[in-house]
Amino acid sequence: MFKSLVTFIALSLFSASTFAQQNSDDQYRKPLVEVLRDLEQRYGITIKYDEAQVRDKYLNYAMWRFRTDVDETLRNVLAPLDLKVNKEGEKKYKLKPYEYYRWEVKDGWDYLDQLATQYHDKESWEKRKAAIRPALFTALKLSPLPAKPASKPILTAKRKFDGYSVQNFALEILPGVYLNGSIYRPEKAKGKSALVLSPDGHWGDHRYRKDAQIRCAMLAKMGAVAVSYDLFAWGESLLQFKSEDHRKSLAMTVQTLGAIRLLDYMLAEQAIDPSRVAICGGSGGGSHAVLMTALDERITLSIPVVSLSSYFYGGCPCESGLPIHASGGGTNNVELAAFAAPRPQLVISDGKDWTAHMPEHDFGYLQKIYGYYGKTTDVANVHLPNDGHDFGYSKRKPVYDFVARYFNLNNKGLKDQAGEYDESGCTIEKKETLYTFGASGENLPANALHGYENLEELFQN
Repeated sequence: MFKSLVTFIALSLFSASTFAQQNSDDQYRKPLVEVLRDLEQRYGITIKYDEAQVRDKYLNYAMWRFRTDVDETLRNVLAPLDLKVNKEGEKKYKLKPYEYYRWEVKDGWDYLDQLATQYHDKESWEKRKAAIRPALFTALKLSPLPAKPASKPILTAKRKFDGYSVQNFALEILPGVYLNGSIYRPEKAKGKSALVLSPDGHWGDHRYRKDAQIRCAMLAKMGAVAVSYDLFAWGESLLQFKSEDHRKSLAMTVQTLGAIRLLDYMLAEQAIDPSRVAICGGSGGGSHAVLMTALDERITLSIPVVSLSSYFYGGCPCESGLPIHASGGGTNNVELAAFAAPRPQLVISDGKDWTAHMPEHDFGYLQKIYGYYGKTTDVANVHLPNDGHDFGYSKRKPVYDFVARYFNLNNKGLKDQAGEYDESGCTIEKKETLYTFGASGENLPANALHGYENLEELFQN
């Protein structure tokens, strides 16, 4: 008791002396680094930060923002400077930039519930979709769609493996702007084949990763045509743009347009069944899959993996860099995912990222929307509470099962009696082998556009 009293008196004297040195003439202005020290002393906490995060930053009315509750105080102090803290343990915090795309869980749930008050049946939901979809195209700078280049796709020779082949491609989606990827085809297709677009997230090596190659190869061995393609300013797109351009707003536009053009190209093939068109992506690729399914009804099945959440809007501008979430007076990714209804949709979530609470609230919302069509069983959630943010076998297995079920693919010989898949027959190619333009970009077309500034000009005309 005596120790607590002494501490209280010391803090009171400290505060009094601090205020005595300031007045309203200078707006009680203090350097942020001093405010953080005051916070640590007053509340007995530790705040980790880099010098660069606090350098030349000042806060007006600094001490007046303090409250009894430490978390409320931290918000009052840091929000005006577009900063926040992440709690890393008991009384331990880490300073971070304000993340517009990351909300508190309850805030996300409450907002989704508020959105849901605008519809109560199929008719009112369809009206809501009709208000949002054109606004999405406008926000993406794709209304109207740019003219389609007349050039033919660039294709490499096919490489044949056990039950499938791989062929690289480059598709001109804007004058001088190319989308690159690889097409995995079944060795012996019977009739028309299902199509699975396979964008991927922000993991290292993107579509060249072992697990990305395995996923496409397995789908091809089951009878589907799987197309893996680069994100903007990622993979071979780096021959035209810098890596930092991926975190600029037009990344969202170019990725969306690329997928639309890719669908145009693949669906022009007589060998593709237009009634069986899926998109499956993980992380940022999952956000892309949700958006594409909302925009393009040619997609008949979608699988966002470790991405979907009502309280997370995507940590990259390629997911939220343009105001798509302001469409229709405001929306979020779960409402956009509901656009898939009544088309089959599998949501895969895990326990160690922003999808950790999917079964508790957001999935119930999706079931409700599917219920408007009498298709509640056509939306599914595989939640892996002990898993983290990846596209490992535990995620690939439900992907195989879901696509096989709805697209009537043949997984016999790939799946044992225990229900496990044998992926050992998939060949993992070197990254350079999956390039269309050569190991050093030597085959890049002469008309290739270079630089983000030149890309911006295409959308200013």
